[in-house]
Amino acid sequence: MGVPGQSKWLSALILSGSIGMGHSSVASACEGALSSIGIATETVDCLNLLGVVNARLSQAVFKQMFAVQSLFDGYHFTHLRGGSKLAKRMEEASTKRILPKISTYLDKHPCELLISVFASGVPVAGRLKKEKRNLFTVTFCTDATAHSMWVQEGIDLYLVSSELAAATVRQYQPSATVRMLPAPVRKVFYDAPDSLTARQRLGIPNDVPCVLAMAGGWGVGPLAELSTALAATGVEVLAVAGSNGRLFNQLAALAARNDHIHAYGFTDKVPELMAASDLVLTSPGQSCTEARVVGRPLVLLDVVPGHGRENLLHELEMGGALASLADPATVTRAVHYCLDHPPAVDRWPVSTSEEWEKLFIDALVEHRA
Repeated sequence: MGVPGQSKWLSALILSGSIGMGHSSVASACEGALSSIGIATETVDCLNLLGVVNARLSQAVFKQMFAVQSLFDGYHFTHLRGGSKLAKRMEEASTKRILPKISTYLDKHPCELLISVFASGVPVAGRLKKEKRNLFTVTFCTDATAHSMWVQEGIDLYLVSSELAAATVRQYQPSATVRMLPAPVRKVFYDAPDSLTARQRLGIPNDVPCVLAMAGGWGVGPLAELSTALAATGVEVLAVAGSNGRLFNQLAALAARNDHIHAYGFTDKVPELMAASDLVLTSPGQSCTEARVVGRPLVLLDVVPGHGRENLLHELEMGGALASLADPATVTRAVHYCLDHPPAVDRWPVSTSEEWEKLFIDALVEHRA
């Protein structure tokens, strides 16, 4: 079964990127929605298309820049936001490597729908539109704002998750066709257990304060120090290191000495951990959206430079959140203030992943017609 009224839509290709977990989550949600209505869907990692050496080099450079906040802020706000000559050269260099491989793939595996959820895929999609006029090109940006690489000639539809993001798309392309959707969230978060059930499963007493501490897939920020400080005040800390092996070893060592600290690495238990917690201490990103679906307030660590600063401000604008610098004393004060004065978390706009999938498909069909 294809999209109603769109018999030409038989297959789709999604361009993603393996930097952090956010892009993968968006790609997975789009793939699930398309597959549910019979559209054969494939997702490719743009970084992998750079080649093994270049992919590793790109990730290493990104992480190194990311670690020096002033450097990444300068790159994001001056170059990416401003569309500088440097940003254009870097965009052209990655496009030159990725475009031929995607073009060859499409020659062998023709599709009618191309969705970019990673910034480096967007100029590739725009170029391909010139070669393959019947290709319907979509960009899905769930960041609070879109920088210059996200907006390209040849994109038929932009999907965003806030008015701010829509406005920044039009900053670069006033005539762009833009549609707002809630950010996608995996089904397991809609199906999270209630607090009592989650605590029973995890062995957390029901009458003590409990905080989930995490900071994205990379585990950025001083989570070990923050967990120690919170545990010293009687808070049960569910600390998640993500893919950061060094951080997990630190947290595991702390947990072995302190019964209030519970260490996790890269885990599929995050919905249950959120449900068991009174609030979520995290960096701006996909985890914020997931916490909102579960109905948990946020204390946001200001540890992600560049787009992270924009995302943090947008989370504050949405309510149900308090920002904090990442030193232990400040975080402890912020957490206890939120525990004593829980900020109201608005109900998420959709109640199930199926509702979101319908909105996503409707947006595609409406603008393809």
